[in-house]
Amino acid sequence: MAHLIFSTPLIASNGVLFAFQHSTVPGKAVLAMLLIASILSWTVMWTKLNVIRRANRMTRVFLDRFRSDRQPLRIYESRHRFEGTPLYSVYMAGCRDLTFHLLGSPEVDETFRARLEDSPKISPAQMRAVTSAMERAVGESALNLESQMILLATAVSGAPFLGLLGTVWGVMDTFGGVAAAGSANLAAMAPGVSAALITTVTGLLVAIPAMFGYNFLVTSIRSTIVQMDNFAAELASEFEHKYVDHGTRPAALSYRR
Repeated sequence: MAHLIFSTPLIASNGVLFAFQHSTVPGKAVLAMLLIASILSWTVMWTKLNVIRRANRMTRVFLDRFRSDRQPLRIYESRHRFEGTPLYSVYMAGCRDLTFHLLGSPEVDETFRARLEDSPKISPAQMRAVTSAMERAVGESALNLESQMILLATAVSGAPFLGLLGTVWGVMDTFGGVAAAGSANLAAMAPGVSAALITTVTGLLVAIPAMFGYNFLVTSIRSTIVQMDNFAAELASEFEHKYVDHGTRPAALSYRR
Protein backbone atom coordinates (compact mmCIF):
# COMPACT_ATOMS: atom_id res chain seq x y z
CA MET A 1 0.00 0.00 0.00
CA ALA A 2 2.80 2.42 0.91
CA HIS A 3 4.49 1.67 -2.39
CA LEU A 4 1.29 2.50 -4.25
CA ILE A 5 0.83 5.78 -2.35
CA PHE A 6 4.35 7.02 -3.11
CA SER A 7 4.50 5.79 -6.69
CA THR A 8 1.17 7.28 -7.80
CA PRO A 9 2.32 10.94 -7.64
CA LEU A 10 5.48 10.00 -9.50
CA ILE A 11 3.51 8.37 -12.28
CA ALA A 12 1.04 11.27 -12.41
CA SER A 13 3.82 13.86 -12.65
CA ASN A 14 5.39 11.97 -15.53
CA GLY A 15 2.19 10.89 -17.21
CA VAL A 16 3.28 11.74 -20.74
CA LEU A 17 6.58 9.91 -20.38
CA PHE A 18 4.81 6.97 -18.72
CA ALA A 19 2.29 6.79 -21.56
CA PHE A 20 4.99 6.99 -24.21
CA GLN A 21 7.05 4.24 -22.57
CA HIS A 22 4.07 1.90 -22.61
CA SER A 23 2.97 2.85 -26.13
CA THR A 24 2.88 0.11 -28.74
CA VAL A 25 4.73 0.17 -32.06
CA PRO A 26 1.63 1.39 -34.00
CA GLY A 27 1.11 4.10 -31.36
CA LYS A 28 4.70 5.29 -31.66
CA ALA A 29 4.35 5.30 -35.45
CA VAL A 30 1.30 7.56 -35.12
CA LEU A 31 3.23 9.82 -32.73
CA ALA A 32 6.08 10.04 -35.23
CA MET A 33 3.71 11.07 -38.00
CA LEU A 34 2.12 13.68 -35.73
CA LEU A 35 5.57 15.02 -34.86
CA ILE A 36 6.37 15.43 -38.55
CA ALA A 37 3.02 17.15 -39.10
CA SER A 38 3.74 19.50 -36.21
CA ILE A 39 7.17 20.43 -37.56
CA LEU A 40 5.76 21.08 -41.03
CA SER A 41 2.84 23.16 -39.77
CA TRP A 42 5.02 25.33 -37.53
CA THR A 43 7.51 25.81 -40.37
CA VAL A 44 4.74 26.92 -42.73
CA MET A 45 3.22 29.26 -40.14
CA TRP A 46 6.56 30.89 -39.33
CA THR A 47 7.55 31.23 -43.00
CA LYS A 48 4.21 32.65 -44.10
CA LEU A 49 4.07 35.04 -41.17
CA ASN A 50 7.47 36.46 -42.13
CA VAL A 51 6.41 36.74 -45.78
CA ILE A 52 3.24 38.62 -44.87
CA ARG A 53 5.04 40.95 -42.47
CA ARG A 54 7.63 41.82 -45.09
CA ALA A 55 4.93 42.25 -47.73
CA ASN A 56 2.97 44.67 -45.53
CA ARG A 57 6.08 46.68 -44.72
CA MET A 58 7.26 46.90 -48.35
CA THR A 59 3.75 47.62 -49.60
CA ARG A 60 3.57 50.78 -47.51
CA VAL A 61 6.93 51.92 -48.87
CA PHE A 62 5.97 51.11 -52.44
CA LEU A 63 2.58 52.84 -52.31
CA ASP A 64 4.09 55.95 -50.76
CA ARG A 65 6.61 56.11 -53.59
CA PHE A 66 4.05 55.36 -56.30
CA ARG A 67 1.49 57.90 -55.13
CA SER A 68 4.05 60.62 -54.56
CA ASP A 69 4.62 60.93 -58.32
CA ARG A 70 2.02 61.76 -60.94
CA GLN A 71 3.80 59.66 -63.55
CA PRO A 72 2.84 55.96 -63.16
CA LEU A 73 5.90 54.78 -65.12
CA ARG A 74 8.43 56.66 -62.99
CA ILE A 75 9.35 53.71 -60.76
CA TYR A 76 9.60 51.43 -63.79
CA GLU A 77 11.86 53.92 -65.55
CA SER A 78 14.08 54.43 -62.50
CA ARG A 79 14.40 50.65 -62.07
CA HIS A 80 13.86 50.87 -58.33
CA ARG A 81 12.97 47.49 -56.89
CA PHE A 82 10.53 46.72 -54.09
CA GLU A 83 11.01 43.01 -53.60
CA GLY A 84 8.72 41.35 -51.10
CA THR A 85 5.47 43.10 -51.96
CA PRO A 86 3.01 41.44 -54.38
CA LEU A 87 1.88 44.89 -55.52
CA TYR A 88 5.28 45.45 -57.10
CA SER A 89 4.84 42.28 -59.18
CA VAL A 90 1.47 43.56 -60.40
CA TYR A 91 3.00 46.96 -61.17
CA MET A 92 5.89 45.46 -63.13
CA ALA A 93 3.58 43.22 -65.15
CA GLY A 94 1.40 46.19 -66.11
CA CYS A 95 4.35 48.44 -66.93
CA ARG A 96 6.10 45.81 -69.06
CA ASP A 97 2.98 45.16 -71.11
CA LEU A 98 2.18 48.86 -71.44
CA THR A 99 5.67 49.82 -72.62
CA PHE A 100 5.62 46.92 -75.07
CA HIS A 101 2.47 48.32 -76.68
CA LEU A 102 3.75 51.89 -76.51
CA LEU A 103 7.34 51.37 -77.64
CA GLY A 104 7.48 47.87 -79.07
CA SER A 105 9.86 46.77 -76.31
CA PRO A 106 9.68 46.66 -72.49
CA GLU A 107 13.39 47.47 -72.14
CA VAL A 108 14.42 50.61 -70.25
CA ASP A 109 17.54 52.44 -71.48
CA GLU A 110 18.84 55.97 -71.73
CA THR A 111 16.47 56.72 -74.63
CA PHE A 112 13.37 55.51 -72.77
CA ARG A 113 12.11 59.01 -71.88
CA ALA A 114 12.61 60.37 -75.39
CA ARG A 115 10.95 57.41 -77.05
CA LEU A 116 8.04 57.62 -74.63
CA GLU A 117 7.48 61.29 -75.41
CA ASP A 118 7.31 60.58 -79.16
CA SER A 119 5.17 57.45 -79.00
CA PRO A 120 1.45 57.54 -79.82
CA LYS A 121 -1.12 56.49 -77.27
CA ILE A 122 -2.42 52.94 -77.28
CA SER A 123 -5.91 51.79 -78.21
CA PRO A 124 -8.55 50.59 -75.72
CA ALA A 125 -8.04 47.05 -77.05
CA GLN A 126 -4.34 47.23 -76.21
CA MET A 127 -5.22 48.59 -72.77
CA ARG A 128 -7.40 45.55 -72.20
CA ALA A 129 -4.33 43.41 -72.86
CA VAL A 130 -2.41 45.42 -70.25
CA THR A 131 -5.25 44.92 -67.77
CA SER A 132 -5.21 41.18 -68.48
CA ALA A 133 -1.48 41.08 -67.78
CA MET A 134 -2.05 42.71 -64.38
CA GLU A 135 -4.88 40.29 -63.61
CA ARG A 136 -2.60 37.36 -64.40
CA ALA A 137 0.04 38.83 -62.07
CA VAL A 138 -2.58 39.13 -59.31
CA GLY A 139 -3.52 35.48 -59.81
CA GLU A 140 0.10 34.29 -59.78
CA SER A 141 0.88 36.29 -56.64
CA ALA A 142 -2.24 34.92 -54.95
CA LEU A 143 -1.20 31.35 -55.77
CA ASN A 144 2.27 32.04 -54.39
CA LEU A 145 0.82 33.42 -51.15
CA GLU A 146 -1.52 30.45 -50.79
CA SER A 147 1.15 27.84 -51.52
CA GLN A 148 1.78 25.31 -48.73
CA MET A 149 -1.40 26.36 -46.94
CA ILE A 150 -2.71 22.88 -47.76
CA LEU A 151 -0.22 21.55 -45.19
CA LEU A 152 -1.83 23.64 -42.45
CA ALA A 153 -5.33 22.66 -43.55
CA THR A 154 -4.30 19.00 -43.49
CA ALA A 155 -2.80 19.36 -40.01
CA VAL A 156 -6.00 21.01 -38.74
CA SER A 157 -8.34 18.38 -40.13
CA GLY A 158 -6.14 15.29 -40.17
CA ALA A 159 -4.14 15.40 -36.92
CA PRO A 160 -7.13 14.75 -34.58
CA PHE A 161 -8.29 11.81 -36.69
CA LEU A 162 -4.78 10.38 -36.84
CA GLY A 163 -4.53 10.69 -33.06
CA LEU A 164 -7.94 9.08 -32.65
CA LEU A 165 -6.81 6.21 -34.85
CA GLY A 166 -3.84 5.63 -32.56
CA THR A 167 -6.11 5.74 -29.49
CA VAL A 168 -8.63 3.28 -30.89
CA TRP A 169 -5.85 0.95 -31.98
CA GLY A 170 -4.19 1.14 -28.57
CA VAL A 171 -7.43 0.49 -26.67
CA MET A 172 -8.16 -2.42 -28.97
CA ASP A 173 -4.73 -3.91 -28.22
CA THR A 174 -5.24 -3.33 -24.49
CA PHE A 175 -8.56 -5.13 -24.37
CA GLY A 176 -7.15 -7.87 -26.56
CA GLY A 177 -4.33 -8.38 -24.04
CA VAL A 178 -6.78 -8.41 -21.13
CA ALA A 179 -8.93 -11.00 -22.90
CA ALA A 180 -5.89 -13.18 -23.61
CA ALA A 181 -4.77 -12.97 -19.96
CA GLY A 182 -8.25 -13.86 -18.76
CA SER A 183 -8.23 -11.27 -15.98
CA ALA A 184 -9.35 -7.64 -15.91
CA ASN A 185 -7.98 -5.21 -13.34
CA LEU A 186 -7.07 -1.53 -13.30
CA ALA A 187 -3.36 -2.11 -12.83
CA ALA A 188 -3.22 -4.27 -15.95
CA MET A 189 -5.30 -1.95 -18.13
CA ALA A 190 -3.99 1.47 -17.03
CA PRO A 191 -0.67 1.42 -18.94
CA GLY A 192 -2.31 0.39 -22.21
CA VAL A 193 -5.14 2.90 -21.94
CA SER A 194 -2.72 5.69 -20.98
CA ALA A 195 -0.48 4.85 -23.94
CA ALA A 196 -3.51 4.82 -26.24
CA LEU A 197 -4.76 8.25 -25.12
CA ILE A 198 -1.44 9.99 -25.71
CA THR A 199 -1.97 9.90 -29.46
CA THR A 200 -5.27 11.79 -29.20
CA VAL A 201 -3.66 14.39 -26.94
CA THR A 202 -0.77 14.79 -29.37
CA GLY A 203 -3.16 15.08 -32.31
CA LEU A 204 -4.99 17.93 -30.58
CA LEU A 205 -1.70 19.64 -29.70
CA VAL A 206 -0.82 19.58 -33.40
CA ALA A 207 -4.23 20.66 -34.68
CA ILE A 208 -5.07 23.51 -32.29
CA PRO A 209 -2.06 25.78 -33.04
CA ALA A 210 -2.39 24.94 -36.74
CA MET A 211 -6.05 25.99 -36.66
CA PHE A 212 -5.29 29.41 -35.16
CA GLY A 213 -2.35 29.91 -37.51
CA TYR A 214 -4.38 28.85 -40.54
CA ASN A 215 -7.25 31.23 -39.76
CA PHE A 216 -4.88 34.16 -39.20
CA LEU A 217 -2.89 33.48 -42.35
CA VAL A 218 -5.97 32.97 -44.53
CA THR A 219 -7.42 36.28 -43.36
CA SER A 220 -4.10 38.07 -43.99
CA ILE A 221 -3.70 36.51 -47.45
CA ARG A 222 -7.23 37.45 -48.47
CA SER A 223 -6.57 41.02 -47.35
CA THR A 224 -3.41 41.11 -49.47
CA ILE A 225 -5.27 39.75 -52.51
CA VAL A 226 -7.96 42.42 -52.15
CA GLN A 227 -5.21 45.02 -51.88
CA MET A 228 -3.66 43.70 -55.11
CA ASP A 229 -7.00 43.88 -56.91
CA ASN A 230 -7.54 47.45 -55.74
CA PHE A 231 -4.04 48.49 -56.79
CA ALA A 232 -4.45 46.87 -60.21
CA ALA A 233 -7.65 48.88 -60.71
CA GLU A 234 -5.88 52.07 -59.55
CA LEU A 235 -2.93 51.47 -61.88
CA ALA A 236 -5.23 50.67 -64.81
CA SER A 237 -7.04 53.96 -64.19
CA GLU A 238 -3.73 55.86 -64.26
CA PHE A 239 -2.73 54.15 -67.50
CA GLU A 240 -6.14 54.87 -69.03
CA HIS A 241 -5.86 58.54 -68.17
CA LYS A 242 -2.34 59.08 -69.56
CA TYR A 243 -1.66 56.53 -72.26
CA VAL A 244 -4.93 55.43 -73.88
CA ASP A 245 -6.42 57.15 -76.92
CA HIS A 246 -10.22 57.08 -76.68
CA GLY A 247 -10.64 59.21 -79.80
CA THR A 248 -11.25 62.44 -77.91
CA ARG A 249 -7.61 63.52 -77.51
CA PRO A 250 -4.63 63.87 -79.86
CA ALA A 251 -2.47 60.81 -80.20
CA ALA A 252 0.66 62.66 -79.05
CA LEU A 253 1.85 61.73 -75.62
CA SER A 254 3.32 64.16 -73.14
CA TYR A 255 5.57 62.91 -70.43
CA ARG A 256 6.77 65.80 -68.32
CA ARG A 257 8.72 65.88 -65.11
